[in-house]
Amino acid sequence: MNVPHPEASEVLYLFLPCAAGVEPWLDEEVQRICPDLRRQTQRGGVAVEGHAEAVLRLNLHSRLAQRVLIELDSAPYRHEDDLYALARRTDWNRWITPRHTLRVDTTAQRSPLRSLNFATLRIKDAVCDVLREATGERPSVDTRHPDLPLQLHLGPEYATLYVDSSGEPLFKRGWREDKGDAPLKETLAAAMLAAAGWRGTPEAGGALVDPCCGSGTIAIEAAQIACNIAPGQLRRFAFERLRPFAALLPRWQQLKAEARAAEHPPRVPIYGSDVSFRMVDFAQRNAARAGVAHAVQFNGGDALERPAPTLPEGLGGTLMLNPPYGERIEVLGKAATHHRPLPFATDPGEDQRHADADFFPRLAAHWKRAYTQNPAGWTAWLLCPEMKLEGQLRLKANRRVPMWNGPIECRLYRFDLVAGSARNQT
Repeated sequence: MNVPHPEASEVLYLFLPCAAGVEPWLDEEVQRICPDLRRQTQRGGVAVEGHAEAVLRLNLHSRLAQRVLIELDSAPYRHEDDLYALARRTDWNRWITPRHTLRVDTTAQRSPLRSLNFATLRIKDAVCDVLREATGERPSVDTRHPDLPLQLHLGPEYATLYVDSSGEPLFKRGWREDKGDAPLKETLAAAMLAAAGWRGTPEAGGALVDPCCGSGTIAIEAAQIACNIAPGQLRRFAFERLRPFAALLPRWQQLKAEARAAEHPPRVPIYGSDVSFRMVDFAQRNAARAGVAHAVQFNGGDALERPAPTLPEGLGGTLMLNPPYGERIEVLGKAATHHRPLPFATDPGEDQRHADADFFPRLAAHWKRAYTQNPAGWTAWLLCPEMKLEGQLRLKANRRVPMWNGPIECRLYRFDLVAGSARNQT
């Protein structure tokens, strides 16, 4: 298959990669954004057949995809020269001029090639040779902000070449300038909300509280969902600089204007708090840049002590948190200052793990005191790598969703908070 130039009416083969386990929710999201497209859920993402406008819509509206890739060509290979031949089959003069820049990124799964760097070089050589033969000049490489970002994927037998229409990964929404230690990616926060079925309405999740908000990722992502703010509204995309999409730029501005016109005030309250007032300040500034300062309330306070917010009668709520844990960030606040240090600890991380273990029982005890009085109920969703978390919380999870926080394998646990749900607290 060779798709050299995406005319407005031409069918494009797209692939939207996502974090492992997120594929079902990404498939649902693609259906909402482009309901008429043919799509297929695959391992690691969703394959889509669509036209050039679908590239614009998916980049603007997808919260869960990592990128929107346009498949150019695919062929069997055994040697780097096969990759060079593959890349030469595309008319690169229809994508960029010699004044543009490019970058090639390569991923591999059981590839027979010994050097991915050499494979990457052969793709770059092919692009440059095609343009030099057509124009007498060759483009330059820009590893930071290329006009034409290319993705080469090497399987055991087949190589596939893509144009990355997004450029910067889609988790970079354009509002995060202030961040603390181990910030949560926006796409993971969106996946947590999608797994919980939280849609920012009284019927789908109710109010939202993140008591370990850090720089505000979960609360801000939730506020944008509640206000129907497109996640790509504030940033630029690679397709805006590529020749095949030049004629679609007026339509792109129209799509962004339509998205802005569809924004609305939130229907449910959203709260974030953190034991670090520095993080609260970061979260407030990030929320202002994201256009949701009016939709989310940030406060300082320890997750083990801050009371539940008072909600309107009949409104339930969702606790959504990515708490501190030793692989990611140290526990602070009450759990750090009140646990008994291990007197004979020789491993520097051993005492921190002890603080982690002290945090969760105290958290469950606080939930029992503060979050079981609302007749409409609270549901807690907690992302954590600890496989014995239920024993530490002394709560029984009724859902456990596998998710990856970067290289850390986690579970997103669901706990329904009702009176008497935490027993034998210390």
